[in-house]
Amino acid sequence: METQYRLPAEWEPQDAIQLTWPNAATDWEPYLKDIVSTYIELVKVITKYERVVVAATDAVGTRTVLQSHLSQPALARVSVYQCRINDTWARDHGPITLIASDAAKRNKILDFKFNGWGEKFRWEDDNTITRQLYAQGVFDCDWDDNTDFVLEGGSIESDGKGTILTSSQCLLAPHRNQPLTKEDIETQLKKRLCADRILWVDHGNLKGDDTDGHIDTIVRMAPDHTLLYIACDDPQDEQYADLKALENQLKTLRDADGKPYQLMPLPSPCPIYDDGDRLPATYANFVIINGAVIVPTYQQPDRDAAALSAIGQAFPGYDVIGIDACTVIRQHGSLHCLTMQLPKGSLK
Repeated sequence: METQYRLPAEWEPQDAIQLTWPNAATDWEPYLKDIVSTYIELVKVITKYERVVVAATDAVGTRTVLQSHLSQPALARVSVYQCRINDTWARDHGPITLIASDAAKRNKILDFKFNGWGEKFRWEDDNTITRQLYAQGVFDCDWDDNTDFVLEGGSIESDGKGTILTSSQCLLAPHRNQPLTKEDIETQLKKRLCADRILWVDHGNLKGDDTDGHIDTIVRMAPDHTLLYIACDDPQDEQYADLKALENQLKTLRDADGKPYQLMPLPSPCPIYDDGDRLPATYANFVIINGAVIVPTYQQPDRDAAALSAIGQAFPGYDVIGIDACTVIRQHGSLHCLTMQLPKGSLK
């Protein structure tokens, strides 16, 4: 009988976090020094809890930068690999890993097609990063080619128990998997992710979001049947009506036992603009690692503190650590978008 797999929740044990390092040939070039500083801060925090795998277009240069900023114990937990890249959003081009229900079996890496969020940006090299890392012997997993189907890691959330949360505005957006219908896509998700059910949300597309409404920018799953979601208390905010519709829809969702989810609102940051364009700042784009949650902050002390507090309540016993994401959102993502977790048993 075929080995059964499941998509773990992000709060389950991890081997490492994957990052893809920024360089001057990416869109980060105008503020490369600032974004590299953010990455270094991320690495410093993550290596206190687990390993880091880095894909870099200049592996030697990246190692040199890390050596100049990290302690020896932290540096020992970082591995850097030479890869061709277009950009740095590991959440969306990184591997989606299933874990085997039989501990004697290996995890399975699902390598989906990444096409620049519907062919908006260059993507051809990013689409090969998982294969490049696999060829270099990074993973202790079976590799499963799913490149006939477009799926980004930021577009799905898992409770680890067979429920997948996603957004219709993203998965049904142009240039993803047309002409598949919503029903077709749901069938594919269940089959490929070994899921029992798919929950769809239809609201919450943040202004300035290039992803067409990734779920990890608006609603996140947490332990104990909890959903953390972006709320808005300002009726004058252009996102108010859509986020209120999101909140109302979340109240109708039920867990696998037919019970309502525990809903925990996160504040909306005050609007942040770059050259007149609103940026998709969100506290929902937090990163869960072994024993800690890394939360994006936006130099808004009261709202930053409220978000850290709410996330701490949803993850009791975890360290909750804020990292300034004001540079990250200038390229329309945040901290979770930069990272991809590798579940326990994934690395050699």
